Amino acid sequence: MAPEAGAPALRIIDAQANLASELAIPRSFIEHQAANAHHRMAAYGHAVRREKLTEQTLALYQDDDGDRLVRELDAAGVEQAFLLAADFSHAAKCALSPPELALLHHRVSLRHPGRFRVFWGVDPRAGQDGVDLFERCVTEYGFAGLKLYPLCGYSPSDPGLYPYFELCAQRGLPVISHTGPGWGPLDFGYGEPLLIDKAARDFPSVNFVLGHGGVTHVDEATYLCAHRPNVYLDISQFHAVLSADGWQAHLNRLFRMGIEHKILFGSCWPSYRMSHSLAGLLREFAPGSAVFDGIRDPARRMIMGGNGLRLVGGDLISHAKDGNGE
Repeated sequence: MAPEAGAPALRIIDAQANLASELAIPRSFIEHQAANAHHRMAAYGHAVRREKLTEQTLALYQDDDGDRLVRELDAAGVEQAFLLAADFSHAAKCALSPPELALLHHRVSLRHPGRFRVFWGVDPRAGQDGVDLFERCVTEYGFAGLKLYPLCGYSPSDPGLYPYFELCAQRGLPVISHTGPGWGPLDFGYGEPLLIDKAARDFPSVNFVLGHGGVTHVDEATYLCAHRPNVYLDISQFHAVLSADGWQAHLNRLFRMGIEHKILFGSCWPSYRMSHSLAGLLREFAPGSAVFDGIRDPARRMIMGGNGLRLVGGDLISHAKDGNGE
């Protein structure tokens, strides 16, 4: 459906973006992404050397300052993005320590004021040092929420995460938890949405977002959203959904399920730079598109930005301090 006459401009908030940098993503994970792409291309008879494809993939992960990411957001009409900084330090060799990674994301946020809400990644095995770092990220850097990547080897309801959830409850911060598959070496068993149910029950004032919940384990994710007031999902990686009639039809069915107030637009950009453009994907979300066929404009506005803004408390307030607290 077309928007009503005189309606305000659509605000697009991307609820899942990442810094495409070897400083933020372990090199071994990027190499696995290239290996997976090579396997697919070889199956279709494309004669591409694995080494060349690996070089091409690594070249996409040199955006240390986020400049290219911001240009792509601009071209796609995305106003703001949730910039997720996952903690992979207990699962792979990382270029930066957690405090160094936090500072990197803070500096990217300062470089591009008003564009990013940073969600800081934690791991329950980090102990009190991890809790202290998260509190610093919130109080000094102005980070907007918590990021979990359970595939590194823990449940999103692990008791070791409860001190983080307590801080989120005190400060009104949301939690985004990865669901579904991920990088090759990791344990996909921790990607089931139901694993977050205990945490959602124990912390009813904390809002939990099932990352990729509109794409994988959709039945579990949608009924959690329907029956838990504090559980949401995003649609990031939507264009890679395993659906026989295409991702557009899949999303249209999802948007008709009566939980449009619980769905966040997200892209997981720039993970798919080799095969798509963000601007091209966003064109599929225009009024009257197959994605929004039969969906009223107020619901479209909630999905594309309103729900995300509501979770983070509205418009962004910039934190002017640099990494030295000045």
